[in-house]
Amino acid sequence: MQLNVPPDLEALINKRLSSGAHNDAEDVLRQALEAQDAEESWTEDERRALSAHIEQGYLQAERGELIGGDRARRQIQKMKETWRRSRQRPAMF
Repeated sequence: MQLNVPPDLEALINKRLSSGAHNDAEDVLRQALEAQDAEESWTEDERRALSAHIEQGYLQAERGELIGGDRARRQIQKMKETWRRSRQRPAMF
């Protein structure tokens, strides 16, 4: 399949490529479509659970139960790396 990509989308793809998180344009598009597919496939229960989790975090912040930015970034980076590893396609030999 060949795709003609308008300049604004090409710029977004190139931005993702320059981050080093993707190997090529196909990888960028695959991840974007998989993320969209995952989001669209959420059940109502999953949406409610996410909303409850956000509410819990908001209430913790209201009580002053926060962590520092550096620690939060490290935790998020670990979560992101775990998620990316779980999404990688198995190598073809």
